[in-house]
Amino acid sequence: MTSNINNVKKFKIIIEAIEIRGKCPVYNVGDKITIIMPELVLTETNKVCIHAFIAMQTFIQALARGFSARTLGIGDRDNEGYVQCPDPGPPYTKGGTVIFRIKRIPLEKSEKSILKGA
Repeated sequence: MTSNINNVKKFKIIIEAIEIRGKCPVYNVGDKITIIMPELVLTETNKVCIHAFIAMQTFIQALARGFSARTLGIGDRDNEGYVQCPDPGPPYTKGGTVIFRIKRIPLEKSEKSILKGA
């Protein structure tokens, strides 16, 4: 059985730090990571914490391959879910946990928005 990778719908994945509980040494609220599989879009990415990124990698892969956030149990909408980094923060560590929103945008829509300046 062979698969044709050209038939796979592509998505732009935008991950945004929306809340920080405690003190995170990497992220500030509003920092973003943008992915068009299999690449990080460095010009649209502020920072990447390897611990947080590894923790959300399974969800990123599933969303990028068409599974809905609702099906994955991480959101109430198909194209938007929420995850957090594994650092529990005080009183367990000196760090803090970051809550991330993961948005999935069909690549065609994001390309049109960029061309229109939206």
